Amino acid sequence: MKPITLTNARLVLEREIIHGSLVIRDGRIAAIDHGPSRVADAIDCEGDLIIPGLVELHTDNLERHIEPRPSVEWPHRAAILAHDGEFASVGVTTLFDALRVGSLTSGKASYRPYARALASEIAELRAQGALRISHFVHLRAEVSSETLAEELATFTPEDRVGLISLMDHTPGQRQFRDLSYLRTYLQKKRSFTDAEFEAHVTYLKELRARHGERHERAAVEAAATLGAVLASHDDTTAEHVAQSAERGIRLAEFPTTLEAARACHEHGIKVIMGAPNLIRGGSHSGNVAAHALAREGLLDILSSDYVPSSLMTAAFQLADLWGDLPRAIATVTDTPARAAGLDDRGRMAPGLRADLVRVHRLGDLPVVRAVWSHGHRVG
Repeated sequence: MKPITLTNARLVLEREIIHGSLVIRDGRIAAIDHGPSRVADAIDCEGDLIIPGLVELHTDNLERHIEPRPSVEWPHRAAILAHDGEFASVGVTTLFDALRVGSLTSGKASYRPYARALASEIAELRAQGALRISHFVHLRAEVSSETLAEELATFTPEDRVGLISLMDHTPGQRQFRDLSYLRTYLQKKRSFTDAEFEAHVTYLKELRARHGERHERAAVEAAATLGAVLASHDDTTAEHVAQSAERGIRLAEFPTTLEAARACHEHGIKVIMGAPNLIRGGSHSGNVAAHALAREGLLDILSSDYVPSSLMTAAFQLADLWGDLPRAIATVTDTPARAAGLDDRGRMAPGLRADLVRVHRLGDLPVVRAVWSHGHRVG
């Protein structure tokens, strides 16, 4: 690859912003310099910001592309490419595709196993050079299910499983401590009657009682076998967090209360919150607001969750809230990369991957002007 020089840019480094130039060579950052470059074909960034490529640890976006409407299944390869391109366009260069493992084989809210086949399709497209950005697998391990242990057993260390999250959506606790939110969701999305909702709640509670402990052990063992980071999900109490710490968890997805977030920091567990929560000013499930944790210094990582473009927007909102752009950008770059065990990206320094985004600020709106993944222009 011919070297690429970006000049007249504001480079967002770990602790400072400098006006200077950056050289990309063979997919890596070769040099960072103060001031303009004298290279004849350098790209003039016109004073725009250059930041590291964003690192997304938890997104349900691929499932949205595969099932754009209830019971409508889109061709998987086309869905994966659309999903990949969407994230590249908003500055994400490392993506953990969240795939559910653990299914319900009966009832109105039944859902079948799909993660194994989909992970193979992603791997095939990656091997063929069809994907623009770097993909890893994030297995969302549903404890309150019928088939979790069996589905986990189908994955091997070759599957690039980087993250496994323990998801316990048993009604009456964690995310659905207030059952009214679950009722509203199922009645709107699946047209549940009151009687069907009550039967579903009873069924999930029975599954948790029957399989919960075995499924939790299976997820912990799978993370060790696959070399994946283990995360908790929807911690609500200090007791939940203490259980996470005992399992060796160092990443907490979407704690639902201030109490849980504080306990996470006391145990050295990084807190990840949804960017849509921050942008909307609160949780759609009635849980703790991301901005409340940000003000308390308890927010470490942002995730786009269900809106890919929210990641960049929320990072700049955090920058305005904290008055510290490098700190805010780290919540979507360096901190998630380190939490996932990736030490070759998330920062701008010589020798690291040239995963970069050119961003122009239009008032309070960040506009992505260019994206490079491993030195290749992808957006």
